[in-house]
This record gives sequence, C-alpha cells and structure tokens, in this order.
Amino acid sequence: MALGAFGIITTEFGVIGILPDLAKEFHISIDTAGWLLSAFALTVALAGPFTNMLTAKLNRKFVMCLVLGIFVLSNLLSAVAPNFTVLMIARILPAFLHPVFWAVAMTAAAKQAGPKDAPKAIAIVMGGLSVATVLGVPLTTYMADLFNWRASFIVSAAINLLAFGALYLFAPSMPVNESQASPASQLKILRSTHLWVKLLASTIILAGMFATYGYLAEYLDKISHMNGAQISIMLLVFGGTGILGNWLTGIALSKNITLTVRLALILLVVMHILAYQFGGYFIPMVIILSIWGFIHTGGFLVANLHLTHDIREPALDFVNSLLPSFFNAGITIGTLLGGFVIARYGIHEVIWMTVPLLLLSLGLTFITAPVKRTAGKKAMVQLRQTKVGEMATIGE
Repeated sequence: MALGAFGIITTEFGVIGILPDLAKEFHISIDTAGWLLSAFALTVALAGPFTNMLTAKLNRKFVMCLVLGIFVLSNLLSAVAPNFTVLMIARILPAFLHPVFWAVAMTAAAKQAGPKDAPKAIAIVMGGLSVATVLGVPLTTYMADLFNWRASFIVSAAINLLAFGALYLFAPSMPVNESQASPASQLKILRSTHLWVKLLASTIILAGMFATYGYLAEYLDKISHMNGAQISIMLLVFGGTGILGNWLTGIALSKNITLTVRLALILLVVMHILAYQFGGYFIPMVIILSIWGFIHTGGFLVANLHLTHDIREPALDFVNSLLPSFFNAGITIGTLLGGFVIARYGIHEVIWMTVPLLLLSLGLTFITAPVKRTAGKKAMVQLRQTKVGEMATIGE
C-alpha cells in the first residue's frame, strides 16, 4: 500500500518537473500547462466523498487494485497523448479515484495492524507519500531529461503496475459488511460536531504548514542568501529527514496520539520562530531546516491521526475520503495567506502567518467532544440503573 501511495503521488506531482517540456511540446503557455496539476488537485478535493460512497460496498482489495490499474492506464495514455486535450483527460480520470485509494488504504492498514499498531501501519502507508515528495519529482524529471517527457509517464506507470502486482499477490481479500456500507450509515458521522472541529483543526494544521513551506525556496533565496544548488540540496535534506520523522512520528502516535499531536505543533511553532531569528545565517539555517523537515513531514500523519483515531467503521472509510479534500483546502488556504503576507510585508514576515495558524490548531486540540461527554453520561446512567436493578433483586 505504501508503494501504491508512492505511485499515485508520483503521478500527481511528477508532472511539476516536466511542465516546461509540455508547454513547449503542445505550444501552450506555462500557466495553461499548470492546469495539469491544479485540475488534478481540484478533482481530488471535490470528488473524494462521493467516489468513496460509490465504492463503499466493493471488496477493499479489489478497489485498491482497481485504482492502481486505472493509474497505470492513465500514465500510459498520457505517454502517448497526441495533444494537450487528450493529456488533460488522461490526467483527470484517475484523479476521481485518487482519494478512494487513500481512504481504503488508511482503513485497511489500521484494520490489518490492530488498534495498538494502527498509527505505525498508517505511518508506513503515508511513508509512500513522503518518499514520493522527495524522490518522485526528481525521478520523473530526470527521466524526461534523459529521454523525453513521455518517459516520465512510463516510469510512473511502471511504479503503479508494480504496486498493483504486489497488492494482487500479497494482500488478503477484504470483503465489506453489506449492512455497514450504505451511504446513510457513512453520512451519519457528519452530524458529529466533534468531527467538524477536528476537520477544522486538520485543515488549519495544513494551512499553517504550507503558509511558509510553500515559499520555502524563496525564503532560502532572499533571507538565507542560498544559491540554486544549495536550495535544491536543502530541499532534498528537508524531505530526507522528513522520511525518518514520519516513521518516528508513527511510533510516537502509537503510544499517545493526543500528546504527540500537541508536541508536534509546538515544535513546528518553535522551528518557525528559530527560522525567523536565524534565517540570515547559513549554518544555523542548515541545522534548523534538517530538524524542521523532520517534524514537518510527520505533520501530515499528525493531522490524519488527530482526525481519525476515534472514528470507527462504517464511517472510517468516509472520513478518510474527506482527508484529501480538506488537506488540499488547507494547502490552498495556507499558500494564499502566505502569499498575501509576502505581498504586503515581505518574505521574512511570512513566518508570522504560520505561527498563529499552528497555535490556533493547537488550541482546537483541547476542545473535548460533546459526543464523548454525552456518551459518558449515558454510560453512568446505565451503570446506575444496573446497580439499582441488582439491589432490587437482592431485596426481593
């Protein structure tokens, strides 16, 4: 499943490095070519909950293999696309099922590992995302440089095909309980105020992370005075330490989810403040970036587990399908807010958009769910009624 995550994320973001080649090939502007990325993300954000409900009654193994199979075909069609329209269609079609894979993989990983090791299992799957962000784009860009832009899509197809074969051969069958798969049973969770508070918190976490991270290259250029090669190396270091951070965050979440979430947010705030104070010094900034990347990548897992750790089936697949939508919304909001601050006050001050967002999300983690309090009161009432009944029986 981690390999599948690597494949679909490489498919999504791998196009970034070849946009200039595509613009030249199809005689279009670079901003038009950019729709190959933005239209994919928009489709993911809008389609997630609906496509998950449509596939809710299908065997989970079959669904994951189906998604990866469509990604293989999409990449192959992209590789032979004769014009930009065909390429855009080839990109959009798999985007509808992108969130389905995430929803099913997260739930399946947690279920296969059991409650105790669920965070570690989810961290392994999300490790595919981490590796894809570090290696996926450079790999597809390198293949385009070595051969041509079509080769990058063939490589993405090969990765997805390998993941498809591994899932087909080694994953167990995962049938769905028909009584739990109805849309009504999944949508019921939307009545929970607690869920909406958590969705808001997760969205703000991503907004806070990307308000600065979205402009990190510019920050390193203007504030740390790094050249292009140094920035590339530091972004690679940032992502590389993030892979380790994602793994260790999963272990920490297995021990205490709430504490780990709050600690991660506090550490992110600290790292941003340090980057503000020492951003103009080369060596301190190298150290800060290494630690920042370690925490940043684990932030995806933190936002994920904060939202889903107390959600049970049949709603878990549906809630997991909401993640790509709200994560993409958070990233969009964060980059827009960061851009607003940069336009008004300069790149150095963008840190002060991230810090309040992260502190706000930290505050939201202290909000106790009314549902849980109600459940607790009901349990106490039932316990008292049981004891009264027992005493009455003894009296008789």
